[in-house]
Amino acid sequence: MNTVNRLIIIVKEIRGECPVFKVGDRIVIEGPNIVPEKADALCVHALGSMLSLVIALGRGVSFQELGLAKEEGNVGYVQCLDPGPPYTLGGTVIFEIRRERLREKQRASFLLKTREHGKA
Repeated sequence: MNTVNRLIIIVKEIRGECPVFKVGDRIVIEGPNIVPEKADALCVHALGSMLSLVIALGRGVSFQELGLAKEEGNVGYVQCLDPGPPYTLGGTVIFEIRRERLREKQRASFLLKTREHGKA
């Protein structure tokens, strides 16, 4: 793994009612790891809409190529799987995903932890 990026996923908008998230909540992913102490909340509906994307995005695949942004850059958008009213009692959450490159020291620490975890 040559590139390790951090994905910061921010709740931008809620259409309907969401029992889990509020606007501004965050989830942070570094490599394949959700960083629990940096996650305000987690929801299986939300994760279901992102799981097939986070590894590719974390490795630098273009948001625009994946259809998640209009223009090239390090920001894209997804929404959770709950369609909200009138179909469900819940609501659709719109997430902004921001990608930032880990600094070399953070990257080295992440890779070391990943290797140590693999030996256990």
